Amino acid sequence: MSRISPDQVKHVANLARLAITEEETEKFTNQLDAIISFAEQLNEINTDGVEPTSHVLDLKNVMREDIPQEGLPQSEVLKNAPEHQDGQVKVPSIME
Repeated sequence: MSRISPDQVKHVANLARLAITEEETEKFTNQLDAIISFAEQLNEINTDGVEPTSHVLDLKNVMREDIPQEGLPQSEVLKNAPEHQDGQVKVPSIME
């Protein structure tokens, strides 16, 4: 019995703004069903007494000391900009 239906796959594709064919729907239904089956196998594992972790390795944040330094001169920065205006980098407008 499939754990996910073709209609659910089409719905998720629609939410993701993806146009998929009937052939792709069938393929993704099978693939997602296999993924769900594997995830359900993980539920069968006995995890009593296992401490929750955020990472399998004991990592520590290693950061360098924050020392203020002189930046590039404005003229040097603007040399690399494709367009500039009034001493600032000019970029395309993102708002209408």
